[in-house]
Amino acid sequence: VANEGGKHWTVNEVRALIRVWSDKNIQQQLEGTVRNKRIFEQVAARLQKFGIDRDWKQCRTKYKNLKHEYKSVKCAQDSGSTSKSMKFFNELDGILGHSTMEQASKSDNDESERPPEWTEAKSEKDSIG
Repeated sequence: VANEGGKHWTVNEVRALIRVWSDKNIQQQLEGTVRNKRIFEQVAARLQKFGIDRDWKQCRTKYKNLKHEYKSVKCAQDSGSTSKSMKFFNELDGILGHSTMEQASKSDNDESERPPEWTEAKSEKDSIG
């Protein structure tokens, strides 16, 4: 059966995809964009180095499916259900676990994530006016 994804992903292929995806640089790029073909072309190129032959569309589809499955398992767990689980949950939780909370916590500790020189520069500018 030739569906859009082609052949099934093996455990090692998914692990390699997650390894590439866990790269902070890739994560930041993915967070900020909707048109992400270029990013997934990079991901596919990196997988090629592991000897995994997947095109950008396959990588994007697998990424979306994993992310969706993770979110539904996470929601089930948050509501107290333990019946739902998935392979690679812990790996994905390491990548995605922070992003579900990031909107709430970003505004709280926004100040602390800035380099000190930013806050100093800001106060100097305020005193000039």
